[in-house]
Amino acid sequence: MKKKIPNPVGTVLMTLFFIILSVLILIPLYALVLGTFKGGAELFVSGLNLNLDFSKLHLNAWRYLFTGVMSNGELNPHDYFIWYKNSLFVVAVQGSLTLLLSSMVAYGFAKYNFKGKNVLFMCVLLVMMVPLEILMLPMYTQVNAMGLRNSYAGVMVPFLVSMSAVFFFRQFLTNVPYEMIDAARVDGCTEYGTFFRIIMPVMKPAYASMAVLTGMGAWNALLWPMLVISDMKKYTIPIGLNTLWSPYGNNYDLMITGSCFAIIPLLLIYLFAQKFIVEGMTAGAVKG
Repeated sequence: MKKKIPNPVGTVLMTLFFIILSVLILIPLYALVLGTFKGGAELFVSGLNLNLDFSKLHLNAWRYLFTGVMSNGELNPHDYFIWYKNSLFVVAVQGSLTLLLSSMVAYGFAKYNFKGKNVLFMCVLLVMMVPLEILMLPMYTQVNAMGLRNSYAGVMVPFLVSMSAVFFFRQFLTNVPYEMIDAARVDGCTEYGTFFRIIMPVMKPAYASMAVLTGMGAWNALLWPMLVISDMKKYTIPIGLNTLWSPYGNNYDLMITGSCFAIIPLLLIYLFAQKFIVEGMTAGAVKG
């Protein structure tokens, strides 16, 4: 069999393409970070831009974010880090439970045969196609009837089983051989023991990939938490930053700096899970 000789021109063009793509992706991030070193008045007038003028750069916005002390020395406390803590709590609890419960549902679809299985899985696919905005009113009515309004449980409960996560995990589990499950049962494992001891370790790549997606979804959620939560001390980052918006631009510096600082947890999740992401995303694509 002839060994395929790599095309140097194609390699160079592909490298250039990805360099250009990386630059295009980093430009908005650069503008955001640069905006944190500018004043609110300048941001109001010029917006986010790429102009690097060292004479106008300062750390007032960062000082204001961490201490509440404005550029004029006046103390103006804010609840940003309370919102930050709330968001971390929601992401940790909702993300963990979503991964667990969704993978258990997917395991049932992938490895068990029961009446109506295909119909139920078709319902999962149909629910994936329904926009959240259509479901928000009945969801809110149900959450209110359950007494969960203005609580984190009301924010998290409707999303503890994600249809997209169920579909993703189910596709991953179709490649797990039945022999592993049968061997666990022969060794005396219960059904739950088989799942927790055999299936969950195998699903690490899938969990890592979906952790990034569910974490991003929970961290960036705005409409549903804003509808459910009314107590300002329970606000998450997106809701809290939204309350700082004003037509006078007096909080633009805190909003931009707060948005930049809010990216850090998502970056950490991605860096922690990146070695599993490609493997998890391609799992189930080819059977064999």
